[in-house]
Amino acid sequence: MQLLRRLFTVCVTVSAVSAAELTIDHVTVAGKNLEMMRAALKAQGIPTELGGPHNNHATEMALASFPDGSYLELIAIQPQADAAAVDAHPWSKALKNNAGPCGFAVRATDIGKEVARFKAAGFTLSEPERAGRTRPDGTKVEWETADIRYGPRGSFYPFLIRDITPRENRAFPSGKPTTEKYRGVSKVIIGVLDLEAAIARYRRAYDLGEPRRQQDPEWNATLAYFEGTPIILAKGLSVDSWLARRVSEFGEAPCGFVLLAKGSVSAENVSRWFGGYISWFNSTRLGWRLGVEPST
Repeated sequence: MQLLRRLFTVCVTVSAVSAAELTIDHVTVAGKNLEMMRAALKAQGIPTELGGPHNNHATEMALASFPDGSYLELIAIQPQADAAAVDAHPWSKALKNNAGPCGFAVRATDIGKEVARFKAAGFTLSEPERAGRTRPDGTKVEWETADIRYGPRGSFYPFLIRDITPRENRAFPSGKPTTEKYRGVSKVIIGVLDLEAAIARYRRAYDLGEPRRQQDPEWNATLAYFEGTPIILAKGLSVDSWLARRVSEFGEAPCGFVLLAKGSVSAENVSRWFGGYISWFNSTRLGWRLGVEPST
């Protein structure tokens, strides 16, 4: 009887690691110069506001926040950064090489429980760690995070984040979203080396069913989408595709993000993915890939 109880407890714990834990907190875009990144995003009609320097002596950030509470973080090297701190940063290579999309985070109401759930499913995680920054208005913002040990933080798997100070202080520095034009961040597109292996890892981590699959000739990629989640996995169709080259240089990590519009989207530069439409911003001007999908 005791053995059955233990087995039941493990099954409940593992099944709790599900798509429900894939609520996007924020997505991150890395580069060398914060003001240049802000200007490029503003030129696409998306304003940002300064969030302030991190306490790591390496990076600073600005953000575009949305009504659903998610936000797009621009992270760059501080003007007077400590070189050793930059080198030690988990996104150091992405920062130094203007890689663009580099990571994402999902919300956790209790990081300790989430860590225990993943460990019960056989994953290795970091212990919860506190961090923070000071906003330009002097407000101190603190949070705690934990990482699934697979690649740089938040690259293939999202990292977990929980606020210690009020979340609105982190997500809405001015007390409201920076834009009402979009509802929030809806999709994270992750470039991968081996699509089948990546699918298996996500299914195991979040107790997911089989994804929908398709090819996109414009992206020169095969896509796999887990319905009901924000996750799309993408593998380049050829070794010389932009996606294959990116994954070779930066590893398995986000290669693009999608916002949810309020209503319809532009008919220009549109991809048809999984029965829906995504309209893409000009990636040459922006420096990375960002799309918008219509509200259903």
